[in-house]
Amino acid sequence: MTIATTRDDVIVNCLPLSDDERRAFVEAANGVEQVFVGDPAERDAMSWSIRVPDELRERATVIIGNVPAAQMAQYPNLKWLQTWSAGVDAYLAPGVLDPSVVVTNASGAYGQSVSEHLFAMMWALMKNLPQYRDSQQRNEWRDAGAVISPSDATVLVIGTGDIGSHFATMCRGVGARTMGARRNPNKTAKGIDSMHGFDELDELLPQADVVALIVPSTPDTHHLLDGRRLALLKPGAIVLNAGRGDAIDPDALLANLDRLRGAGLDVTEPEPLPSDSPLWSHPRCLITPHVAGGNHLSATVDRIIAIARDNVANYTTGVPLRNMVRR
Repeated sequence: MTIATTRDDVIVNCLPLSDDERRAFVEAANGVEQVFVGDPAERDAMSWSIRVPDELRERATVIIGNVPAAQMAQYPNLKWLQTWSAGVDAYLAPGVLDPSVVVTNASGAYGQSVSEHLFAMMWALMKNLPQYRDSQQRNEWRDAGAVISPSDATVLVIGTGDIGSHFATMCRGVGARTMGARRNPNKTAKGIDSMHGFDELDELLPQADVVALIVPSTPDTHHLLDGRRLALLKPGAIVLNAGRGDAIDPDALLANLDRLRGAGLDVTEPEPLPSDSPLWSHPRCLITPHVAGGNHLSATVDRIIAIARDNVANYTTGVPLRNMVRR
């Protein structure tokens, strides 16, 4: 889909760009007015701020950046939102944006970072590293027991987009067999040996040594792994989640953890995880505070900027936009 540009268009660019990057965006805009409001000093920060002057909010027809969803009503002339995140759940909620506003995301920027984080969690749980860290804190020299290997393991990847495909490729690289599950099983993905639909999950889960979830938060994915499905997992299986926390029922996970090898969670329900949650102290649970993606890897930042720059060029030359999630 293309969006018609007009002489009244104003692109509000919230990315923390260097001078050279700003010049590249100016060139990409092909004469369309573009105002840069991002702070270059924040480029290496783990989160980027949004500071759009009041006088720009009514004029803005394009925003590059994650303006808080609660503020979107302050942009009455918006035609297109390009986020720097892959997830856009907040913007797709009813009433947040006018139905005419096109939304594109930064899908493709996070595959390397999040998949490497999942891969590290998987290895850590396979090799008892969380238990050894706990022993170190207690000054204990103690064998934590048998370990397992990804070689010849069966890995089920639920959600085989950019991140899931990257993760599956890494698993295959160390000898694992990979199964994928997605809404449309007719769509292939790199790294997946066999693709299946969500309706086959009950048959796939008992086969898996590792289950990795990378799905958005939707009514269809809420508690996708509930008590019934977690009970289908074989003893000693590993569960990983780096999509959205509500894909797993946390109470059901806690009830099943003692029979699993472990769970690696970068996202939780709720988030942040309450300090009194038993998951924090469970010896089979490895938790990180939603840091698999974000700006933690410099290559991710470079990809976010490249995706946005290419889309600005597409927008101003009448070429279909990349990464459309709502049109």
